[in-house]
Amino acid sequence: VQLQASGGGLVQAGGSLRLSCAASGRTFTNYLMGWFRQAPGKEREFVAAINWSGISTTYADSVKGRFTISRDNAKNTAYLQMNSLKPEDAAVYYCAARRTVMVLTTWRDYDYWGQGTQVTVSS
Repeated sequence: VQLQASGGGLVQAGGSLRLSCAASGRTFTNYLMGWFRQAPGKEREFVAAINWSGISTTYADSVKGRFTISRDNAKNTAYLQMNSLKPEDAAVYYCAARRTVMVLTTWRDYDYWGQGTQVTVSS
């Protein structure tokens, strides 16, 4: 499956952004979708994941209550709505996929990756 992430940009602290991840090449509904982020000099970290049906989601503690992951299987697209953004949320955000019914939070468990989209949060 090919993934294309978009929607990053520059936003002030407290603002919002919505990231999109468009998938192609395989049956989207068979895939777990995840969002990860990586800031300069830091390890890639889990942000959120959503199972194939959209019923099951999980979030990193640092984003709970502020970020919402969702998917539209008819559009082959996953989303990450980010509200109340903080300077520490600034990073390159990646979407990822794996064909599984499980919900996984480790980046090494994912097989397919988008190219990343930059999120910058000014204080």
